[in-house]
Amino acid sequence: MADPRSSSDETTDEAAEAERGGAAATTGPGGREGDDAAPDERPPADGGSDGSGTEELTTEELRSQVEERYDFENFTPEDMKRMSPEEWDAAFDPDTWITGEELMDRVEADVKAAVVRRDVFARVERLSDPDRIVAYSDEGYAVVYGDGSIEGSGTVLRDVKPVVALCSMTEYEPSEMPDGDLLPDPMEVPEGSGEQGNLMLQIIAGVQVLAGLVLLGGGLFAGGDSGPLLIIVGLGFLVIAFILFLTVANARLSDKFRAEEYRNRLRAIGVNAEDRPEFMDDLVEEHPELADPDEDDGETPA
Repeated sequence: MADPRSSSDETTDEAAEAERGGAAATTGPGGREGDDAAPDERPPADGGSDGSGTEELTTEELRSQVEERYDFENFTPEDMKRMSPEEWDAAFDPDTWITGEELMDRVEADVKAAVVRRDVFARVERLSDPDRIVAYSDEGYAVVYGDGSIEGSGTVLRDVKPVVALCSMTEYEPSEMPDGDLLPDPMEVPEGSGEQGNLMLQIIAGVQVLAGLVLLGGGLFAGGDSGPLLIIVGLGFLVIAFILFLTVANARLSDKFRAEEYRNRLRAIGVNAEDRPEFMDDLVEEHPELADPDEDDGETPA
């Protein structure tokens, strides 16, 4: 008769041996878990950097996406706001940027042309030591250096930033340097350019008045049921004429206010004045890069 304890011990030994065999199959010959896993399932020893040019490929892909997303022929300040630093680095290769005096000449011409087109409202100066372009108004300023860096604040910085970005690209053709004054004399600003339209409205309103008076007179002297109808129609013509005359008066008054506001802004930035405006004194104290150089320092104000 077999010893039941002996059978139990043999069963326990067999189970233990099977468990050790399964563990050996899992851990592998080296004793470390996962050593027998496939090579492509193991993480690279350097943490994922295999040196195969993945970063360069990613840059090329991102550059392709940026070229599809943005129209660099019509690059606007809004596009620059939407562009992330990664997109900027991918789109503009530093090795191909235009810098130095050539960049300064291109930026100066483009900014001044934008001022002439009224796309930018600023007074522009080309200063030296170091070579820089200063654009300022009563709503901000911008300073551009030969390496393409730009400093400033306000609407002027917002308007000049895309100009610098475009002028640093070899594919971009900047505007020609404009001749003469960039901004008009305050006293030469017209009060309105839509006088022809106002004249047409006045003529139409005059015809409406005549028609209304004729219909009113006809209604007063006409008999029957047509008299009240003519009076109502005549009053309608007079109301339309009144609205047209009111529109013309409002348009002329608005043009007058806009022209006066523009004159005040021109005076504020010192257009056609030899000295800088007073508000620049406070800015120069905080930002020495805005300092006005000596007369022999190469300044070319505009």
